[in-house]
Amino acid sequence: MKKMYHYATVEKALTELKEKGFTTDFNVEESKILAKPNDFEIVEIYRYEGMSNPDDESTVYGIKNTTTDERGVFVAGNLSFAENEVAKILLKIEIDDRKNED
Repeated sequence: MKKMYHYATVEKALTELKEKGFTTDFNVEESKILAKPNDFEIVEIYRYEGMSNPDDESTVYGIKNTTTDERGVFVAGNLSFAENEVAKILLKIEIDDRKNED
């Protein structure tokens, strides 16, 4: 079961995830997820909504490659779910995980 944390800011979430060993920036290393999306699982999720505008929402994923144990983060802004292939993959993994929890 994934853990959802509530940090004060996205920066705080990224700092604490890095301290927990999530060191790869998958926003930069997207090709690893795109090449083998089934090798990844979401370990932690954090959603942050901007105080003045719901469109400022961001999701911080702590993700792990189940084959190599590489851990990292991916930050998806509200609009990136519609535009970014990795964000779409992670959203699908998140939805599939919820279905499997039932």
